Amino acid sequence: MSNQFDYFVILAEMRTGSNFLEATVNSYPGLTCWGEAYNPAFVGKANSDKMCGVSKAQREQNPNTLLEAMKSNTEGLAGFRFFHNHDPRMFNHFMDDPKCAKIILTRNPLESYVSKKIADQTGQWRLGDLKDARTAKVTFEKREFETMLDAIKTFQVELQRRLQVSGQTGFYINYEDIKDIEVVNGLARFLGVDVEQHTTSQQTKVQNPSQLKDKVNNFAQMVTELSDVDHFNLASTPNFEPRRGPAVPSYVAAANAPLLYLPVRSGPEATVRDWMCALDSVEQSDLTIGFSQKTLRQWKRRAKEHRSFTVISHPVARLHRAFCTQIVSTGEESFGEIRDVLRTTYKVDVPADGVTDGYSKEQHKAAFLAFIDFVKGNLNAQTSVRVDPSWASQSEIIKGFSEFSMPDMIVREETLERDLTCLARAVGIDPILPLNPIEDDKPFSLAAIYDEDIEQAVKQAYQRDYMMFGFRAFR
Repeated sequence: MSNQFDYFVILAEMRTGSNFLEATVNSYPGLTCWGEAYNPAFVGKANSDKMCGVSKAQREQNPNTLLEAMKSNTEGLAGFRFFHNHDPRMFNHFMDDPKCAKIILTRNPLESYVSKKIADQTGQWRLGDLKDARTAKVTFEKREFETMLDAIKTFQVELQRRLQVSGQTGFYINYEDIKDIEVVNGLARFLGVDVEQHTTSQQTKVQNPSQLKDKVNNFAQMVTELSDVDHFNLASTPNFEPRRGPAVPSYVAAANAPLLYLPVRSGPEATVRDWMCALDSVEQSDLTIGFSQKTLRQWKRRAKEHRSFTVISHPVARLHRAFCTQIVSTGEESFGEIRDVLRTTYKVDVPADGVTDGYSKEQHKAAFLAFIDFVKGNLNAQTSVRVDPSWASQSEIIKGFSEFSMPDMIVREETLERDLTCLARAVGIDPILPLNPIEDDKPFSLAAIYDEDIEQAVKQAYQRDYMMFGFRAFR
């Protein structure tokens, strides 16, 4: 046998043929699959709470103990079957281990679903001989199937990504391939076994080999209800934005109130900061900023019953605010180098040295539309310019927050005063604090140029935000 691997795992799901594959693998000299070693309900096989001298309690305390026991009790290569709901500690362990061979077993999810329903009804989870076969017809339930499908897809996506990130590869085998001895012999060679078999294992028989229409009571209804299952992710919105970190240094804590603000750039930041100052009757300099993850944890421990929040804005309003502040303006917050690139490469016709009397409303609208077009390409990784937080997708920014901690509340700019009042009351403060008005953008307000062309262009650039947060037209 080759020593490329120290052990193997069969990554599968219920009713994918994993019992059948295990029996076939075990027919090869030097290979031993020990069953569902990390099933939370048992160890190895149903009704068993001990295997290889390791109890269920010992496995719970240290899952690696069982792995080492399986390896030491095997002449050759030890392995086990692993499903998406098995011990996640072990998943992380073997996915990071290139000395673990990954065998990925798949099956049509609908076949798996129906097979599981039949097994639940008959109580037969494995068939050794046709004479013992139990049959039943089951009823398809759409929500139940979609829940199962979502769990499987999520696990498969994570599995594929972990293999890619670590530069590993797995041996993929489909349910129908288990009866193909040439494929199974190839699997054996993948595991380092040179011996070839002439037939697959006969210990386990295929259960319920009939067509789906013969196994499902409401087959016609099932076909109709499955018509809106998006097999090819046609409704998905591609996302090529770079992942964002939690941006902890940008967080703002109130002077006395246990409130923490997680700013989304190009939102109503000044208005929110003013409100936080008014809440405690302090100055801007009394707010706490410049956190590290360490100092933020310390603040959270001190600030009992604290609440954190962020504010999202309508994409049209937010992007126009970013355009005026960072691109049109030549002030301290502006991006001079990016403005030059936008002017020369992306035909965003804004003044090079700041707004003059000759800069018209019509020119501003045309430049904003050109900027929107640039942002659409920028978010799709089609430009050389960085994706700045000032116009990055709000959904991506909030996902970045979650790498440290999610905000307790996502406030919307259009209901800012109401929502902040509710937030203050949640921490025992009952203020009557009218917000300072959010200043109009300069040199032209959004209301002065807004029309359907702008709305549709922004919607194309921020499809994910519109979908995630349910934004409607700006007005």
